[in-house]
Formats: sequence, C-alpha cells, structure tokens
Amino acid sequence: MKENSAMTLVRPSGRAADQLREISLETGVTRYAEGSCLVKFGHTHVLCTASWTDKVPGWMRGTGKGWVTGEYGMLPRATHTRGRREATAGKQSGRTQEIQRLIGRSLRSVIDLEALGENQITVDCDVIQADGGTRTASITGGYVALAMAIKYLKAEGVITTDPITKQAAAISVGLYQDTPVLDVDYPEDSKGEADMNVVMSSDGGFIEVQGTGEERPMTRTELDEMMRLAEKGCKELFEAQRRAIG
Repeated sequence: MKENSAMTLVRPSGRAADQLREISLETGVTRYAEGSCLVKFGHTHVLCTASWTDKVPGWMRGTGKGWVTGEYGMLPRATHTRGRREATAGKQSGRTQEIQRLIGRSLRSVIDLEALGENQITVDCDVIQADGGTRTASITGGYVALAMAIKYLKAEGVITTDPITKQAAAISVGLYQDTPVLDVDYPEDSKGEADMNVVMSSDGGFIEVQGTGEERPMTRTELDEMMRLAEKGCKELFEAQRRAIG
C-alpha cells in the first residue's frame, strides 16, 4: 500500500476510502411474503423476500429441526445490457448457484434450527439493479427479511422461541489504485487490483471470507487493512439492520 494513499485517493463515487455507499433497508415492501426488505447499496438494489412453509426437505423430516435456504437471481436489465433469463437457458449459471449457496450458509449460521422447529424459510434475493456488491447486499437485506419472517411466525404462534442467535451482514472490500477501500462498486471492481467479500456475525465472528488478487497478489498489510475496513462496515450495517427491524 502506498504511503498516505488513502488520503490522496479519489474514488469514482467521491467517497472516502472507509466510507459505505448510501445504505437503505426498507421492510414490508411486498404484500404476501412473511418477511421482505428492499436493500439499496448506492445503485445496487435487491428485493429480498422470506417465505415460510411448514414442510422441511425430506431428509430433515422427523428431526425436529427447521431449514433456511436462499435463492438468487438477476432481472434481465439489472445491468448495462440485457441479460438472458436463466430460466430461458434451462439452467442456472455457476455464479448464481455459488451465490445462493453463500446466502443460505450465511443465514443458517445465525439461526438455531431446533428452535425454528420443522419449518422452512426460503429467502429469495432478486437483483433489480446491479452496481457491484450484489451478493453482500443480498445477505445483508436477506437477514432483515428473515428476521421479519421470524417476527411474523412468533406473532402467529407458529414458533414460541426466537431462533435468531445473532445478526449476519456482508460487505465488499478491495484494492483500488493500490489503496484498500470499503464497499466496492462496479467502477472500482472492474479496475481494482483485488477484491474480497466478507460475511460477519454481530458478535464479531467471521462467517465467510472470499478474496482474490485480480491484478496482483495482496500484501499482508493490505489484507489486514481490508479486514479492518470490513469489520467497520459490518458494524455500521448491523446498526442499520436493527433500525430497520425495529
């Protein structure tokens, strides 16, 4: 990392190196889902809905445990050019499958499946508009939708114990012009030297870390600074989640 580079860096968005994009978490945005959240990380917008059923996967029946899973997709015109619907192609891309598995793992890590009982909640994350960080926005908003669905299940008497053990949120960090930056958007992602996605729990734990040196390897000093930025960002996201859930 260049000396004082964070002080001289000019990001395309005009943000400071340690500054999140404008974040919005709006709940109750759909009429029928048990929980919903429209999450906005700047120009990245994702609709997250949490749907409940009292049927768990066959391999879990009779265990007394519930299940939380995630699905992910991008609308055809979420990006600069129209993308083909994956349903038209007859299969999901490897990227889509990888992201939705990440969403499911992240949300299950903060749920007591026994307390959930034999109930299943599916969190659908549909990208309306993409400008980088769609998977991290999906996890952050998906948690809010999940929490709202849990509130509904408790209010309806479906469950009596809150199965949520902690919060889950995610943020991207990267190297842009050899400087660690928080909450990478598309212009930075497309020209950056490295990028990472960090999923954290509200007790300070790390659920998953995905990092790649795109143009060159990362140094340990850069890696440490990116992790520090990720922790800072997730703390701010946890507070935003709490405000949204009420």
